[in-house]
Amino acid sequence: MNALKTFKELNYQRPDFEDMKQFYQGLVQRVNNATSYEEVKACMLEEESYSSHVNTMCVIVSIRHTVDTSDEFYEKEEEYINQTVPEVMPAVQAFNMALLQSPFRKNIDEEYGDQLLKAIQLSAESFSEKNIALLQEESELTNRYQKLVASCKIPFDGGEHNLYGIMKYFSDPDREVRKAAAAKYAQFFEKNDKEMGEIFDRLVKIRHQMGVNMGFKNFIPLGYMQQGRMDYDEKDVAAFRQQVLTEIVPFCEKLYQAQAKRIGVEKVRYYDEQLIFSDGNAVPIGDAKHLVEQARKMYHDMSKETGEFIDFMIEHELMDLENKPSKAATGYMTSLGDYKAPFVYSCFNGTTGDVDVLTHEMGHAFAGYMAMRTQPLQAMWSEPTDIAEIHSMSMEQFAYPYAELFFGEKAEAYRFQHLQEALTFVPFGVAVDEFQHIVYENPDMTPDERTAAWRGLEKKYMPWRDYGEENEFFNRGGWWYHKLHIFHYPFYYINYTLTTMGAMEFKKKQAEDKNACWNDYMTLCKLGGSLGYLDTLKAANLAIPFEDGGVKRAVSYAIDILNKQLFM
Repeated sequence: MNALKTFKELNYQRPDFEDMKQFYQGLVQRVNNATSYEEVKACMLEEESYSSHVNTMCVIVSIRHTVDTSDEFYEKEEEYINQTVPEVMPAVQAFNMALLQSPFRKNIDEEYGDQLLKAIQLSAESFSEKNIALLQEESELTNRYQKLVASCKIPFDGGEHNLYGIMKYFSDPDREVRKAAAAKYAQFFEKNDKEMGEIFDRLVKIRHQMGVNMGFKNFIPLGYMQQGRMDYDEKDVAAFRQQVLTEIVPFCEKLYQAQAKRIGVEKVRYYDEQLIFSDGNAVPIGDAKHLVEQARKMYHDMSKETGEFIDFMIEHELMDLENKPSKAATGYMTSLGDYKAPFVYSCFNGTTGDVDVLTHEMGHAFAGYMAMRTQPLQAMWSEPTDIAEIHSMSMEQFAYPYAELFFGEKAEAYRFQHLQEALTFVPFGVAVDEFQHIVYENPDMTPDERTAAWRGLEKKYMPWRDYGEENEFFNRGGWWYHKLHIFHYPFYYINYTLTTMGAMEFKKKQAEDKNACWNDYMTLCKLGGSLGYLDTLKAANLAIPFEDGGVKRAVSYAIDILNKQLFM
């Protein structure tokens, strides 16, 4: 393992992908000719070291490109990697197939558990050389969307703002300011309606063809495979969405009715939704540096492990948090495998979202930090995507007792606001998921038909959503254009809603038995990707969201809390 400096000091060297092909070809021969498990294991460990270095270089490029999308060097490197990696995938898959066909497969299962080869099997089954050119075009299109969004420059309130910057005005106590900021936000997407519609239209058709190339009717089965889903299917997800419609949507309507009275409006319009209190929402105290120091205090108090983790992140400068021109409008956690180091990225804008990053993305990072130090192989560091968000959303809940550090006298207001937003987000999240099912089931829909379908889903899952007569573009269904996940990560978004259920369970556990709760959470973090979805939930003593009554059980405690404070 390499010695880690700060992220800025890390050297980048372009991966040699031709050498990579030859390396994997040599490994395949060695695995096929192996006469003992020790020989196969040696190949696995060599592959791990080699791929770790390549992946680390790719991650460095990705981070530096999102930090400054105008940097031509890293833009070109990102394009090169995105175009070249699909061409190397056949060699990687040949190695995977050699492991799957090895007479020593049983030995691999015995040492590492059967989830490792199950995941490799799924990866092999979801790849076809027929899709290489399509994967390359997909990367070009998603990068084009990201760059388009990052180019946003909105003049407002005497300054120039990107999308993250203008969003802070959505919670301004002055309704006219909120309304004007939301109009500017909508104008950016309306101005780019044609291009964004064309980008997504092409993405849908590319992905549909990928699915057909794999022998499927459409992209949906392949999309589920790409998310690593082995334990449930579309019917389970549809049943979960129905539970949300029945159990959560009516309560959210009640929340917005109370909010309208609280902020003094007859009805909450879309530009009012983010203002929770008439005198303004809780806002963080201090700049990014101050908030990070408060996070350090919180994590040191929370546990020995989280204290060590936050010191590691700060010492090695593994965060890029402040909003800057040309910075990609997103937030994420990623990993630098060579250094067993998470990295957290965001665009602070002076709202509660800044603190959410220091809990949500840090929750991801802490889970990665623990798995990297617990699991024997890098392939087992990353948990299934439908588990990953439990780490982050639960950490948001664990931060509630420390809200005073970030919000001072408005800490209680923050706790109410955050819990309300955790629940009101879920209907939006399932709407995104159903939208994706609709568009990939019907790949020949026009862009206008897709926006109309989205508006229909808003009326179904968010019946309170009112854009007003003046916002024609969002009224006909343009709101979904802002959600990067729809363009970049098909079928990922349902994970946020499934895992909200786990986070709400952890919230209740924390109130009932703090030590037992933390032990279950640490189990979850340390497991990484060593188990499948259902087995991971079982190991962490969490319920299955698809089961009848699962949603009601998960959110009942949070609903009780909000009901008691509804008119605060």
